[in-house]
Amino acid sequence: MAISPYYLIPPLPERLAGLAEMGLDMRWSWSHASDALWHHVDAELWDLTRNPWLILQSLSAARVEALAADASFTDLVSEHLARHRKALAGANWFAKAHGKAPLSVAYFSMEFGLSEALPIYSGGLGILAGDHLKTASDLGVPVIGVGLLYQQGYFRQVINAGGAQEEFYPYNDPSQLPVLPVRNDQGEWLRVQLGLPGRDVWLRAWEVKVGRVKLYLLDSNDPANGPADQCITTELYGGGPELRLQQEIVLGIGGWRLLCALDIRPQVCHLNEGHAALAVLERARCFMQDTGRPFEVALAATRAGNVFTTHTPVPAGFDRFPPGMVAQYLGAYVERLGIPLERLLGLGRQNPADAAEPFNMAFLAVRGSAMVNGVSRLHGRVSRRIFQPLFARWPQGEVPVTHVTNGVHMPSWDSADADKLWHDACGKERWLGTLDTLEADFKSVPDEKLWEFRNAGARQLVQYVRWRLARQRESAGASRKDIVAAGSALNPDALTMGFARRFATYKRPNLLLHDPDRLARLLRNSRRPVQLVVAGKAHPKDEAGKALIQAWSDFIRRDELNARAVFLSDYDMVLAERLVQGVDLWINTPRRPWEASGTSGMKVLVNGGINLSALDGWWAEAYRPEAGWAVGDGQEHDDEAAWDARDAEQLYGLLEHDVLDAFYNRGGDGIPKAWVDRMRLSMAELTPRFSSNRMVRQYVERLYLPAAEAYEARTADGGAKAAALCKWRSSLAASWSRIRLGKLEVRQDGGGQAFRVPAWLGDLEPHAVAVQLYAEARDGKQDQPEVHAMSRGEATSDPPGGWVYELRIPADRRGGDYTPRVVPAFDGAFIPMEADEIHWP
Repeated sequence: MAISPYYLIPPLPERLAGLAEMGLDMRWSWSHASDALWHHVDAELWDLTRNPWLILQSLSAARVEALAADASFTDLVSEHLARHRKALAGANWFAKAHGKAPLSVAYFSMEFGLSEALPIYSGGLGILAGDHLKTASDLGVPVIGVGLLYQQGYFRQVINAGGAQEEFYPYNDPSQLPVLPVRNDQGEWLRVQLGLPGRDVWLRAWEVKVGRVKLYLLDSNDPANGPADQCITTELYGGGPELRLQQEIVLGIGGWRLLCALDIRPQVCHLNEGHAALAVLERARCFMQDTGRPFEVALAATRAGNVFTTHTPVPAGFDRFPPGMVAQYLGAYVERLGIPLERLLGLGRQNPADAAEPFNMAFLAVRGSAMVNGVSRLHGRVSRRIFQPLFARWPQGEVPVTHVTNGVHMPSWDSADADKLWHDACGKERWLGTLDTLEADFKSVPDEKLWEFRNAGARQLVQYVRWRLARQRESAGASRKDIVAAGSALNPDALTMGFARRFATYKRPNLLLHDPDRLARLLRNSRRPVQLVVAGKAHPKDEAGKALIQAWSDFIRRDELNARAVFLSDYDMVLAERLVQGVDLWINTPRRPWEASGTSGMKVLVNGGINLSALDGWWAEAYRPEAGWAVGDGQEHDDEAAWDARDAEQLYGLLEHDVLDAFYNRGGDGIPKAWVDRMRLSMAELTPRFSSNRMVRQYVERLYLPAAEAYEARTADGGAKAAALCKWRSSLAASWSRIRLGKLEVRQDGGGQAFRVPAWLGDLEPHAVAVQLYAEARDGKQDQPEVHAMSRGEATSDPPGGWVYELRIPADRRGGDYTPRVVPAFDGAFIPMEADEIHWP
């Protein structure tokens, strides 16, 4: 029986069939050419939901008939459908740059923020995942997303009459979401079976089309499951540790089984945070099943294709589970892996032999991956410090964690006016290639055009804030007077500051409130008016975060401030989009180094907003005085209260003087030259650097392609190279303790220095190790230390059985700075990820 892929919607005549195809492709969320179509179909519902699929579900037969009879509209549908298909079939960056390279990437994430029409995200991690998929589509990178479809998702926020946060959990009706069931060749719903203690759980599969990319989602709300199991995928980040472990089993193990059921065998498995770490085990199990290899060989073979991105700047942020709980849920699973339970638990512990240590998903992800990265340059350094205990004798600078700084999908976050401005300056294809010419092209935009652009954005933001504030007050049962007063909130000619993010103490959302009276004086300044829009959610269990929201509510309710400061509830993608498109100044004040990257400030770049941020995350590498302002001294401080006070003082000073001077010092033409110069520099230089275009291209070239190549080599011939690697590792373990190094000799050799050191390797062959010369990074200015490979020379004579290793290098630092060492060496091995032995004198 043939089943229409669009069987859920009311029947559409052939002339309107293109609406279903376009409505189910999330590309509409960043390619706004078709917005007019959806507005024409149902203007009110489009403005409220921005969900084409829901609109199609809601059409009456009469409305369908009227639309089909409108020749101009059906012609427009055909035109947009042709343009849509042409864009998807057109040339792309990956095909041009790497077309001959075989690549398939599975991107696992607990949340995906593609659009408010698919509310399965909570914040930055999900927005990043959504932007990653959108950019992969733009660039033609073969990525497949894997996640969960939540019945409720993250909570919706209401600020009650007393100014406190309340949480609500509306149901995500799949029939009104832009998703379709995944069906097999027989037309049956594809379901994945998963074993949990004492029972099997069935997982239903859904598909989301994201341009050239597909996102597959699993949910446990299958009638064949018991009530508790149906609710495994109810809430995002809800419940306790047991529910979280169940969700991570569904995502990691269930997600990989789904790919196998779809006959998708990606070379690269990208773990976006440690939530999906169990995928590395299921991937190894499938390799065992296919080849008959034991677990250790299977893990060595598949590890080469695993990439782990950590987003956590503090060890306490990792998911940890009691050993007993892990044993309960994975005890039967390890039997299929053919390993003792303690071996599995050891993969998730700093000390594998410590039976009391909790199971850490991030440690499993590190040990199960060949490549690990942080999400900013600073976060890379922080992550090397966090994971150093796993590589105890290795210097911190050589802990195998690199970084790819986050970026945002600029077409998703730019306003219509910003889109036109960039189009006129840089062309239609500006975000689809290498971005090489964007900076120079955009710097030619004149002052007058930039200032006109800013003023238009401010007017649109103020109009939106007034509308949303009136609805917010109406929903809260406010008086008619207060609802009407929302229509006069804010001033489009005033400097508008935006502050919106998750309310957590480390983000210091109350730093601006450190001296409430001083902030009030700033906002009441009639000569140089300033206004503030605040938004954000606190996790339902974070009482400290909720108290911060209450503090802002109390401050804003001062009579003299309610037209100058606004707290908008239910911070989501729609609100974020409108804020970043219209604010003049974006404020971010995290406590260094707790902001792994941060992306909210990146979103204002394309729209002409300027950043005033703490020197943490992405801003630590982006900041330059000509493009924005910075808070802090770029260091970490233990005395939080004292340094918070200093940072607050600096923040107020910057606002009262530097920021206001730049914005309100106008020339005869009415244009603030200093402000517009900052706008131009920020837009031209920072927007390309912190776009997801740059980010995804770096993932492809630095991580994905090398991982895919390594995976192909490891898995060839049934994993022969992986088996050889395991044999080599066994020989290292048996013989490493017998390695000895003699005295390092240094002599001047012309303009260089010559080094000699004898080494005795025990039972190891010389090719199994490398002898190196090591020196610390100079002056703390480099992330990486200095390492030189030494060459093997003649055999030692006294005592015999060793080799003399030699090296000559330029004499640009003292010979005493260098230390010889012995490290493992194997062709294609990831050191120290796969062999962390190291011998120092």
